[in-house]
Amino acid sequence: MVTAENIEQKTRKVAAVAPARKRPKGSGWSNGTVVTMRIVVIVAFLAVWQLISGRLIPDYAISRPTEVAASLWKLLISSSGWTDIWATTVEVVVGFGLGIALGAVLGLVLGSFTTAGRVLEPLMAAINGIPKIALAPLFMLFFGIGAWSKITIAAMGVAFVMFYNLYLGLRQIDHELVQGIQMMGGRRHHVLFYVTIPTLASPFFAALKAGGPLAILGVIGGEFIASSKGVGHELFTSAMALDAAGEFAGLIILVVMTLVLNGLLSELDSYALKRLGLGVRRSAQRTRA
Repeated sequence: MVTAENIEQKTRKVAAVAPARKRPKGSGWSNGTVVTMRIVVIVAFLAVWQLISGRLIPDYAISRPTEVAASLWKLLISSSGWTDIWATTVEVVVGFGLGIALGAVLGLVLGSFTTAGRVLEPLMAAINGIPKIALAPLFMLFFGIGAWSKITIAAMGVAFVMFYNLYLGLRQIDHELVQGIQMMGGRRHHVLFYVTIPTLASPFFAALKAGGPLAILGVIGGEFIASSKGVGHELFTSAMALDAAGEFAGLIILVVMTLVLNGLLSELDSYALKRLGLGVRRSAQRTRA
């Protein structure tokens, strides 16, 4: 006869045994195998590209991998090529940094002062609705076709991402936890280090990773419109000359810049969260998921 006690005892046994079971592995592939498969996919893609160029698709439209490699090598061994790469890198880094600073200040101020947030947040949303590239001609009227017009465009895109992440992150702070710390005699710096910073850490680094590509996009867009140097200028020149190989070579430079920036931000994310004691918590959450 099945009774409530029997059901309860079986439930306890299952609960005790369940954690000891091993979780099934995802793919079963080692890291080396995954890297090898990635290389195989890239090589296969290049081989197909080489075969269809000039046969199925005109080579002037997509060029060939061999021609792209030659154009990329020509770009990397020339002083003008490195001048373009350096100019774009400086514009991206400075614009990215200014955007982080501006967005962080606005997010923290408007998120901390409720009245200011209610008044200015709709205005921020309205300005954010304007495509940043549409503001490029205006910035060029103010700053000319030099580096600062591209830096401003990049900073605008990054600032709004940072602003909304921190502004909404402040709204998610557990006020009951804050009150508990205050009741135990905690002061503002205790709330800052034990509540505010841990709460805003993930939104902050998420904004960094989302803002990096936006900074590159803003700089390249500005260089497309009007510039005398930069990777975007090189891309525009290649497009006007119908040089598909040069166009793809410039795109490869942008991909490498994006990967390097994302890698640096990922390392910074891991290091900072580890220092804050949040890395272990994140790993535990992934294990339970």
